[in-house]
Amino acid sequence: MKWIEIIELRSTDLGDRLIEKDLKKILTQLEKESEKYNIKVYTRVMVDTDYSIHLVHDSRIVESGGSVLGIRLVSALKSYGLVNHTIWIEKTLKS
Repeated sequence: MKWIEIIELRSTDLGDRLIEKDLKKILTQLEKESEKYNIKVYTRVMVDTDYSIHLVHDSRIVESGGSVLGIRLVSALKSYGLVNHTIWIEKTLKS
């Protein structure tokens, strides 16, 4: 089953380059620890201080509270601004 964690960060414009540098460092470390995740990072159009980090999973078990990686990432990002963490399950629509 495919499921995705979406971690949204809304930061202030103060220290935006620092956030990107730290985010890159955090994600690089987390990717080294676990290769079973597909991690994508997006920024919002016209609002470059908003980030959306997607952790794509393909496993039989959906962790409703988030994966260990997701929870660690949320914890690390809280000092940069508001963080929202949601879990989504892929839905197959039959025609």
